[in-house]
Amino acid sequence: MTDPRSRRRRRPRSAAADPARLAAFDVLTALREQDAYTNLLLPSLLRSRGLTGRDAAFATELVSGTVRRRGTYDAVLAANVDRPLAKVDPPVLDALRLGAHQLLAMRVPSHAAVGTTVDLVRATVGQSPSGFVNAVLRKVGAHDLAGWVRRVAPDPVGDPDGFASVAYSHPRWVVGALREALGDRADELDALLAADNEAPKVTLVARPGLSTVEELVAGGGEPSGRSPFAVTLPGGDPGGV
Repeated sequence: MTDPRSRRRRRPRSAAADPARLAAFDVLTALREQDAYTNLLLPSLLRSRGLTGRDAAFATELVSGTVRRRGTYDAVLAANVDRPLAKVDPPVLDALRLGAHQLLAMRVPSHAAVGTTVDLVRATVGQSPSGFVNAVLRKVGAHDLAGWVRRVAPDPVGDPDGFASVAYSHPRWVVGALREALGDRADELDALLAADNEAPKVTLVARPGLSTVEELVAGGGEPSGRSPFAVTLPGGDPGGV
């Protein structure tokens, strides 16, 4: 697969860009430019950059969370940008999405989320849009995620599917299809959409004759309760078990 950096002709990158955030940015670029798949690109990119442990976990959450909640973040960003998002330079918009996820869904201090995103833009795009990125993200940081949803989503009574679409970052047609499928259990829709946004756990299978559940539990796993041969991990690289 083509390196996501090869298709951009930007100024040389500065050492000021945080490696984990830079990796996340490059994955978003590949998703946009090459129709790449996150689950295929991200592990190989992390290995090639030498990112492990906390840095790898941070980059993984930054990519996965930004992709999962893109619909919500775009609604928030649209409320804080003085032009249609389609008019924002795509690499700058990718960086804004990464910054929004740090501000609204990760335990990253506001000043760090804003400052490191500005550094990322300077290193990958240039100095010119850094002031714009700084101003937009400072506005985003003025409210938490729930506060922004109340401000930017349609009225939950008058347009419940529109509200759920923004609040849970699912296309409206998906929300409608799920509501129809639930039938008289439509009151479970919010919980279903929220669960769909949760970061998935790593699931391991103890193949008979090759490993046991006890061995996997000793490596940090927990019995899944769904299969006598499965354990789950809260995160991490299953290849490291």
